Amino acid sequence: MECLYFILFFVLGCILGGFYSALGNRLGSEDYHFLPYRCNVCGEKLSFLESIPLLSYLFLKGKCRHCHKKIDVMEPLMEFFTGILFTVSYYSFGFSYELLIALGIISLLIIVTVSDLNYLIIPDEVLVFFVLYFIIVQFLAGGIINAFTHILTGVFLFILMYIIMWLGSKALKKESLGGGDVKMMFLFGLVLDPLLGTISIFLGSVFALPMSLFLLYKNHEKVIPFGPFLLLALTFIYFTKLTPDMFISWLGL
Repeated sequence: MECLYFILFFVLGCILGGFYSALGNRLGSEDYHFLPYRCNVCGEKLSFLESIPLLSYLFLKGKCRHCHKKIDVMEPLMEFFTGILFTVSYYSFGFSYELLIALGIISLLIIVTVSDLNYLIIPDEVLVFFVLYFIIVQFLAGGIINAFTHILTGVFLFILMYIIMWLGSKALKKESLGGGDVKMMFLFGLVLDPLLGTISIFLGSVFALPMSLFLLYKNHEKVIPFGPFLLLALTFIYFTKLTPDMFISWLGL
């Protein structure tokens, strides 16, 4: 039975991964007509068989049946990656409220990665949806006090990130962070406590540093999407089940 659950979560992740990828592209480009699935090149509607995760890419040999243009390999990779992460979520948390939060984090990671990498946008619609989603889960998991505590943590992280953005803009004489990154930190408070939320900002910066240096060296690109790296930090902290006590003990305090 356990093996069956792994398969089901992998299939569910692959299906939703394709949907999230399409959603990130459509919202990022402000094209809200994301259903039914369409070819990103010619805009032709895709049939059911052409929309099957992973298999459709293999059957079509990586090309659209209508315009014969190559399908971006990132699409099946996102489907596969989401399937793997959904399976890992079930393996790590089982059937629990923690699983619901983990699946929400993965879903947000995929959507924001697609929209922020391609368009440097974190859609407000996505943030609002997941804010409501996480508040509901925290309420069901621990009642009104638990939900309210996480909302206060979200306010704290939002203010902290806003201060960092303001200081960075003053120091660099230009915009240092996007508004979407600041707003997304409120959402982090709905998942983490204040200390781990603060750590996620630092860890996200560490994850982003190699990419920043690479793009600066190769393309002289000075603007990179920070949202995906923040979410990678959130994912790492949540899935490793890091606690404030563990972190403090590592520091030897």
